[in-house]
Amino acid sequence: MNGGPQTAGTLKLGLVQMAMGEDPEENTERAVALTIDAAQRGAEVICLPELFRSRYFCQTEDSAFFQLADTVPNALTERFATVAAEHDVAIIASLFEKRTTGLYHNTVAVIDRGKGYIGKYRKMHIPDDPRYYEKFYFAPGDLGFKTFPTERANLGVLICWDQWYPEAARLTALQGAEVLFYPTAIGWHPEEKAEVGAEQHEAWETIQRSHAIANGCFVVAVNRFGFEPDPSGDGGIEFWGQSFVVAPDGRIIVRAPVDQEAALVVDVDLAEMSVTRHGWPFLRDRRVDAYAPIANRFLDND
Repeated sequence: MNGGPQTAGTLKLGLVQMAMGEDPEENTERAVALTIDAAQRGAEVICLPELFRSRYFCQTEDSAFFQLADTVPNALTERFATVAAEHDVAIIASLFEKRTTGLYHNTVAVIDRGKGYIGKYRKMHIPDDPRYYEKFYFAPGDLGFKTFPTERANLGVLICWDQWYPEAARLTALQGAEVLFYPTAIGWHPEEKAEVGAEQHEAWETIQRSHAIANGCFVVAVNRFGFEPDPSGDGGIEFWGQSFVVAPDGRIIVRAPVDQEAALVVDVDLAEMSVTRHGWPFLRDRRVDAYAPIANRFLDND
């Protein structure tokens, strides 16, 4: 990315929180309609949830779901490019990318107003946990961490599991990102909700608020909501919605409902970055000469 942050003026962010059904085409039509709704209400940058075209198929390992993948860019990015040009918006769209047969990525396409598709980010951190079997479907990203300069702001784009890694947020912010976007699919295992649900949700918000504070930038997490059964018939995930925006000082500016569709539009003042970074000069005081060991998996004492 060339140039530093703009860090001036009001930016209207759009967050599209959805519940996904079984039909990818119906999900797509709903996503487009909600994107247009947010744009008509003034949003300048609109982010959709992770893998919004389908239910979260990674709950099970089934090669039939590779049929959902497509190359990127594709017909859908062209459709969003038309929407972006007509409504003068930037769009962050999460897609299942087919690179070639047998090689797939969890990918975000960035579309910027009349410019159309300007690039993509491939999810770097791939989870492999019960009902989140993403390693079966996705190869780790190989494009590095990326920030996309658009007409209204410099957009840093990461995806879901990336949101737990301070290294990912830092390396994206160091490229001038004013807003870190995390398209997300995260929720509770219903059988665990009563015991650990509150703590899990609090941890999710806390780590992203910390990214905003540590990097002096805005953070946007856009989730799906509703219960989606495991395609194998064993359990499922209750996605917890509650998409939110965090200011550079860590406060939550807006939070979507737990169980409702929402196309939120919220104003953020990019000048807050300067205020926060001047008061908390973390970038100035970083000891870049001392951080080389961070590239190690672990520092053994023997």
